[in-house]
Amino acid sequence: MKFDAVFRSRRSNVMATRGMVATSQPLAAQAGLEILKAGGNAADAAVATAAMLNVVEPISTGIGGDCFALFWDARTKQVTALNGSGRAPAAASIEALRSLGYTKMPTFTGHAVSVPGTVAGWSDLLERHGTMSLADVLQPAIWTAEHGYPVSEIIATGWRSQVPKLLRSPDWESGDLDNGPEQPSGHELLIDGRAPRPGEIMRIPTLAETLRGIAAEGKDYIYRGEFAHKLSAHVQKYGGWITSEDMAAHESTWDEPIHADYRGVTLYECPPNGQGLAAIIAANLAAGFDLAAMEEVDRLHILIECMRLGFADAQRWVCDPRVVPIPLEELVSPAYAERRRQEIDLRRAAQHVPYGDPLAGSDTVYLSVVDGEGNACSFINSLYMGTGTGLVVPGTGVSLQNRAALFQLDPEHPNALAPHKRPYQTIIPALTTRGGELHACLGVMGGFMQPQGHLQMLVNLVDLGMWPQRALDVPRWQLAGPSGGLGAQESGGLVAMEEGWSFATLAELARRGHRLVPVDGFGRTGFGGGQIILRDPETGVLIGGSDPRKDGCAVGW
Repeated sequence: MKFDAVFRSRRSNVMATRGMVATSQPLAAQAGLEILKAGGNAADAAVATAAMLNVVEPISTGIGGDCFALFWDARTKQVTALNGSGRAPAAASIEALRSLGYTKMPTFTGHAVSVPGTVAGWSDLLERHGTMSLADVLQPAIWTAEHGYPVSEIIATGWRSQVPKLLRSPDWESGDLDNGPEQPSGHELLIDGRAPRPGEIMRIPTLAETLRGIAAEGKDYIYRGEFAHKLSAHVQKYGGWITSEDMAAHESTWDEPIHADYRGVTLYECPPNGQGLAAIIAANLAAGFDLAAMEEVDRLHILIECMRLGFADAQRWVCDPRVVPIPLEELVSPAYAERRRQEIDLRRAAQHVPYGDPLAGSDTVYLSVVDGEGNACSFINSLYMGTGTGLVVPGTGVSLQNRAALFQLDPEHPNALAPHKRPYQTIIPALTTRGGELHACLGVMGGFMQPQGHLQMLVNLVDLGMWPQRALDVPRWQLAGPSGGLGAQESGGLVAMEEGWSFATLAELARRGHRLVPVDGFGRTGFGGGQIILRDPETGVLIGGSDPRKDGCAVGW
């Protein structure tokens, strides 16, 4: 598979007035559009799209994962934040893991599975903001899982990388102890033990049955019935702690979003335990520079340094604030940004970036929906590292996430593993307003790329005046590191540069001390998959773009 050298998609912006859906797979985008045409609103279409993505991109998202959403209510002019992430089980224990020899959280065992929050999130979003039933919006996904669909190109390529994990192959180097059964159930997401090829019809009948159960019984089907017992038993076979009682205790929460004011535009993010805090801090820092007037290399240097500071703070402070209080109001304040901004050297890359003291003075799917009334839903759903743990609940077609792998085993760290606690979450939706009206519904999925993508899209849209498709097409940069996990963005780390930047720009960044790593080919999908829908408040015209690094599209009505 060969990609355009600089991701110039030559794709026009999609325009419509009665509704629009943008996401990483065309069949999923169309499922959401069908719901809009049937009279549903942005919340209804978002859940339909998310459910369809579970079917057509099951290596990234699904029932066994978590979700977050930002919803713009066109009537009240308010943004609400849904936290659909799960918690560690009651028996979770740092001491137990250390006794097994672990010095950091395991990644692919049952210990890495926190209670999946997706289905409760779907249900609760509809209950508060939707107009249709969960049963209604799940119908496109149910039909597609049963009858099949041709697998799209980039998803098929990613699917191949998940086969050893799903099959627990003997030559699979997980780095974890693996005490599960000899015949894992990952074959439910494969064809004769292999990944489906591009264009090959894929059916997932067990997932169709699970979705039917949810349609018939609602979220209780997942959290209080036979499924909860099956999930718990499977996780425990692989060393984990989840019980049916943990499943029954799960609930979503509604939070006050955090925000940054950026040149007349307000950027909204979900608060911790999500890493949207990193984007807010970076945007507050960037607001103090005239980026539009700068040369490209100066602008890039400043943004990279702002992001380093944002991540340094996020990796110190992001945790479950209902368990460990954090100084959130101070962290997102312009006054704190002003102090931290003084640490940026305009000519040299920082080699050491400690987190600040505010009290001192792997794969994911993202979707954007805006309906004809101007309501918007920025929605993200994920299993984390591809298929998560790769553990598939037998007979259900449901992969289980590995979000608990983001906990720390240092009991003094705010994000330390503890019972009933939510871990640091990488998945974050974004939404912007201007003058009290919806401006954009946007997101850039992809692990630790997400706040970096949000910052780059904000600058592209606001400072550089780009329309959505162009904002998504241009090359990106990403703070990265050899581990690829939490801490990959630590101070003085590597900066991955997507092919397409000029040699002169790269040379000058290197001269300033940035440790650059060029990335081309399929590796460029690691720069995230973004979706953007802008809305003109005067005419109601919707302008949408979809990332060429993914298989998807924006579709309008």
